[in-house]
Amino acid sequence: MSKHLRTAAVTKAAPRELKQERAGRTRRQLLDAAATAFAAKGFPAVTLQDIADLAEVTKGAVYFHFTNKEAVAVAVTEEFYTQLPAIAESVTARQLPPLDAVAELLLQTAVALRDNPMMQAGARLQIERNLVDADMPTPFSGFTQLITELLAQAQEEGMVRPTTDIASMARVIVAAFFGSQHISWVQHNREDLTDRVQEIIDITIPRHA
Repeated sequence: MSKHLRTAAVTKAAPRELKQERAGRTRRQLLDAAATAFAAKGFPAVTLQDIADLAEVTKGAVYFHFTNKEAVAVAVTEEFYTQLPAIAESVTARQLPPLDAVAELLLQTAVALRDNPMMQAGARLQIERNLVDADMPTPFSGFTQLITELLAQAQEEGMVRPTTDIASMARVIVAAFFGSQHISWVQHNREDLTDRVQEIIDITIPRHA
């Protein structure tokens, strides 16, 4: 390829890359705006115009990225389920003893739910999933699996009684955790969430075999 043709190709590619970058930024703005709206008002009360206004874009820009409000809700929920593994990775990277890792995972997730609108929206959309006419991700399956694995490791190391049903224990902990975040949200806007989660840790996670 001649130098002239190479230059023309680079020149042509640059605007396309810039357009893709702008589209990516707009989609991110829309997801953040939708998360804020869903967290505050719930799925039924939010309109695409609300999302556009919060993102400071046109309604047409919303339709460029999403076919309808249900598609936005699914995208926000999927984003929620990318943030949960990120929290888990930050905890497992610390190589804590397994029961300490379970406790830290719960506390770090509680902080994210307290402070992060995307997390708040994802949790609320799971509660409202029957109102969303779309296929939503299975709730909390990966989160439950990780806690199950950590508890199994703790059992192998003698930190949990050998007769304990680890799968049941994990389900109880996850149910208590997400139930607690819901009650904390309704009653205190999640301001007391870390305290409530610490109670779950103290009662459900054994410190001795």
